[in-house]
Amino acid sequence: MSTPPATRIAARLSLLLAMLPLCDSQAEEANPTLPDTLVTASRLGEGISGASTTLITAAEIERSPGQTLPDLLARQPGIQVQNLYGGVNGANSVIDLRGFGAAAVPNTLVLINARRLNDVDLAGIDLGSIPRASIERIEIIRGSSGAVLYGDGAVGGVINIVTKNGFNDPPSYRAEGALGSFRQREGNLAASQTVDATALSLYGNTIDSNGYRANNALRQSNAVGEIRQSIDRGELYLNLSGDTQHLGLPGARQVTLTSNQLASDRTGTASPADYADKQGMNAALGGTRRLGEGMELVLDAGIRHKEQQSAFFSPWGSAFDAYTDTALTTLSLTPRITIDQQWFARPGKLIAGIDLYQSYYGSDKRADQGNPVAHHYDLEQRTLAGYFQETVAVRQGTDLSWGVRLQQDAVTARDHFNASAPNPGSPVQAHPLDHNETPYAAHIGLEQRLSDNSTLFGRLGRSMRLPTVDERVGGTPYGVPITFDLKTQTAQDAEVGWRGRLGKVSLQSSVYFMELKHELHFNPVTFTNINLDPTQRYGVENTATYPLTDTVRLNGGLTYTRAQFTEGAWQGHEVPLVSRWTGSGGLSWDIRDKQLVLDGDARYVGPRRLDNDQANFQPLIPAHTLVDLRLGGEVGTVHWSLAVQNLFDQNYFDYGIASATTYGTYNAYPMPGRTILGRFGVSF
Repeated sequence: MSTPPATRIAARLSLLLAMLPLCDSQAEEANPTLPDTLVTASRLGEGISGASTTLITAAEIERSPGQTLPDLLARQPGIQVQNLYGGVNGANSVIDLRGFGAAAVPNTLVLINARRLNDVDLAGIDLGSIPRASIERIEIIRGSSGAVLYGDGAVGGVINIVTKNGFNDPPSYRAEGALGSFRQREGNLAASQTVDATALSLYGNTIDSNGYRANNALRQSNAVGEIRQSIDRGELYLNLSGDTQHLGLPGARQVTLTSNQLASDRTGTASPADYADKQGMNAALGGTRRLGEGMELVLDAGIRHKEQQSAFFSPWGSAFDAYTDTALTTLSLTPRITIDQQWFARPGKLIAGIDLYQSYYGSDKRADQGNPVAHHYDLEQRTLAGYFQETVAVRQGTDLSWGVRLQQDAVTARDHFNASAPNPGSPVQAHPLDHNETPYAAHIGLEQRLSDNSTLFGRLGRSMRLPTVDERVGGTPYGVPITFDLKTQTAQDAEVGWRGRLGKVSLQSSVYFMELKHELHFNPVTFTNINLDPTQRYGVENTATYPLTDTVRLNGGLTYTRAQFTEGAWQGHEVPLVSRWTGSGGLSWDIRDKQLVLDGDARYVGPRRLDNDQANFQPLIPAHTLVDLRLGGEVGTVHWSLAVQNLFDQNYFDYGIASATTYGTYNAYPMPGRTILGRFGVSF
């Protein structure tokens, strides 16, 4: 019997990790120290040894030709993006780390200041609701490296958005406006001020756009404010934010062998009245306290509340209309402690804590807004986890980290069914669910610095992903009582890589392998969510930067990703919506210091399978290459920019869903051609 691929890769990685300390030819110093790494968020301390990471600075965000956070992230190795709604301001765009396709949202964990933003439903993180001016940096942690510290959902990786801290920046005030294609209008305000031991900051954003397609309008406003107080041996903070959004849902354009709406009318809509509304409110209260030399206690508590309303008007008659009104509240308490230690005269750092999340979900489903509720779903989920992660400099140039998270999950679900309501959807009441389980996550990683400019790294990890409440509600075929019961997805992965410099070129390259069990997937044929047969993912991610001159910088990335079924009816087939090859290349040119700068990049996304094409018999989503440019500058207190996306006006789409039975029939969601956006602002 042949050895399973995961076992072979794990064995090779273990051998490599065992040999790494032998690579250090330098004499061991008497006082080895833990190195600084790219990732420095509050919970990460000195970082995660063995992890593949990327840091995006505020300056890079400001100068990016991509005008939304999803556009910015799409330029990073290992990240693919899906857009169903024309991509206007990145509204509801899906970020996919390491090839999860339709299941990308719950497999990519998004944080803000090391606090989870992922909710227990399937709604993606709306990155457009985070004011760009408030962001200090974005940290990308690939694979399951962050699963111990942050919990379920960190399977493909973690994206941590770190906002600006008033204590670290001088007082500033900024106002900005923008005009662009499709009558897009934006207003942005940012203010921060420190008074004695108190730092205050406020950021706001509003956007109004007709969108690329018919019934594609976006109306959105958001604001975030923070007060931070320095105290003896620590600080306290209160962060408040809110957002509202209205988004028209233009639906798909159909493609068949005999007719092609995508070719005849890319901007049209088959759903001229469908829409989705959202209102959100968030509060976080916390503080830090230095308990002694090398010891710090961090306490965070938060509440997130959002309400969502959506309406779908069926072209097949009112009997198929649907209106959904959902409210979701999540409470969190996440105390943790960091301790600097000595292990037999070797420096170490321990991060340990408890995460408690309590979520309350209520959803009313009815035929339309004026009709009685047919189904009211109540779900409650509690996760209580304890974790630790230790990092030790086992010798000069060699750092070892290991950690475990043990998490208890409890879910209860009920369906209150009104059989007399018109168009009840499922005509039967769901079975109640009371479910408990205790999954775990683990990490072991090692880094070996071969020289000041060269580091080898490797890791092994285990992660998990809980079913969302939306998946539980859609768990059985039409007419069969819902059980709400789905299995928790688990994953094991291994990774090895190298980062360093060759002359002026900075490089990072890594190869990874992941095996998953019980991966969760929506089947649009039966309209149910199911656990899939085992799947696997593997790939190679490369990135490079090169300062061509003092004023011209080049960067690039190339990624190969494979996502496959390994058992069952689709054994050997590709997982839909995952491109094998993606790549990017960019240029930054300081033409005249900060007064005039040019930034441009090109992105290639290879062909991929349509959603619902597990049988791999439908045409592929075509490959596309996009070129974006941004020209901008600062003169005194005035700043400006002019950005062009999709410079060569390419027709493309990055999401489509296929018929499971008829070749050449699928629905595509077209994206805009060339667009222009100009910004003008004043800082003081």
